[in-house]
Amino acid sequence: MGKPTGFLEYERKESVGEAPLKRIKHFNEFHTPLSKKEQERQGARCMNCGVPFCQSGILIKGMVTGCPLNNLIPEWNDATYTGNWDEAYNRLKKTNPFPEFTGRVCPHPCEVGCTCNLGGDPVNIKEKELSIIERAYESGLIKPEPPEVRTGKTVAIVGSGPSGLCVAEYLNRRGHSVTVYERSDRVGGLLMYGIPNMKLEKTYIQRKVKLMEKEGVVFKTGVNVGVDIKAQELKKQYDAVVLCCGASNPRDIKAPGRKSKGIYFAVDYLKAATKSLLDSNFADKKYIDAKGKNVMVIGGGDTGNDCVGTSIRLGCKSLIQLEMMPKLPDERQADNPWPEWPKVCKTDYGQEEAIAVFGKDPRVYQTTVKEFIANEKGEVCKAKLVKLESKFDKKAGRNIMAEVAGSEYEVPVDLVLIAAGFLGSQPYVTKAFGLDLTERTNVKTEVGHFKTNVDKVFTAGDMHRGQSLVVWAIREGRDCAREVDTALMGYSNL
Repeated sequence: MGKPTGFLEYERKESVGEAPLKRIKHFNEFHTPLSKKEQERQGARCMNCGVPFCQSGILIKGMVTGCPLNNLIPEWNDATYTGNWDEAYNRLKKTNPFPEFTGRVCPHPCEVGCTCNLGGDPVNIKEKELSIIERAYESGLIKPEPPEVRTGKTVAIVGSGPSGLCVAEYLNRRGHSVTVYERSDRVGGLLMYGIPNMKLEKTYIQRKVKLMEKEGVVFKTGVNVGVDIKAQELKKQYDAVVLCCGASNPRDIKAPGRKSKGIYFAVDYLKAATKSLLDSNFADKKYIDAKGKNVMVIGGGDTGNDCVGTSIRLGCKSLIQLEMMPKLPDERQADNPWPEWPKVCKTDYGQEEAIAVFGKDPRVYQTTVKEFIANEKGEVCKAKLVKLESKFDKKAGRNIMAEVAGSEYEVPVDLVLIAAGFLGSQPYVTKAFGLDLTERTNVKTEVGHFKTNVDKVFTAGDMHRGQSLVVWAIREGRDCAREVDTALMGYSNL
């Protein structure tokens, strides 16, 4: 159980991030990992609780606490504490096929569930996960392991984001012949083009993909299923088809002047920046340039924060980030006890950088756009903003954020990035396969299952559950793979 008194003897320590004014000069990851000795000491803080919420993955009041993958966290904490890093990796890989991704981009609800939160700081689980997988690669412990026997069954997976890669990993491991179709030029989906390089360097995706190829998975990029290849062709060619296309319909902002030039969806902005970086280190100029511009990001979530960090690295002149809701408290409130997800204000890397560059937090709360104003060339040059307040709406039967009369004001804006979330799956794919949808335009299945209304067709990830975390996409992929395997073989040992 680590060290019985470890949580009392050792303070939580985290990797040190490069100073904001230095790291904004590049697009690389910017944290220096803890030493091996310190990682082992951090493992000693784990108490191996009688009820380990860290690995529970349960919902409390609609919010997750604990790891959705049910990672065996106390076990690999103990293994690292005793210096048995190989065993730590063996325990980690039993539940998580992609710790090199989750160790970098997951918000780690496991740490939210850690019992140490009751009297101090949680065990440093996120960095421990990342250190285990990276040390396994460095030591040569990770090698291609193609299946010894093939089943003769074939599976097509559409989409190579975290859920698609997960389905491919498990079904290939089972012995099925797996082909992954990706419409972009690189494998990775959301991981490749939806998350900036400074959060997840793309070499780590490519490293895993090469390993999967050596194990027998076939990747076909630049193939848009539903356009370049018909749905019926896939159904005819393969024994099963798994759709993992994500929730890629961005939510728009309906305001006068929306059609003005210089207004983009965040996903398009981030993809263009990452692609140009990877293709030419920005030499091709095929990105949306923020240099010298007044940037406005609409949306306060992770994607909005990524737009903030990217815009600063591209040299924006000024930056504001709009958030419709009120600012969350800095500390947990009495009505939000452990082990619930803490509803507190989080200042992420992008906001830290904006504070360092511009001297203030870029976030403007309880505010939205009332109108976009364009110049004579049709380019956005101003935005009319309006303050919001919470009011009870009798018709809706709930509180809504309503405009405050007379609170309008204008700000100069040259570039607008809409990061207001996503609405669901894209219709050209769902229509091509004839899929039933939920009212949220997610692909409909029986609760707890992944089989669609169409024979041989399954779905997983954000396309199935709606916009969510990478770790939930992996969990969906893992569970979906088991259901597909059962459909193909009559049973599953996954």
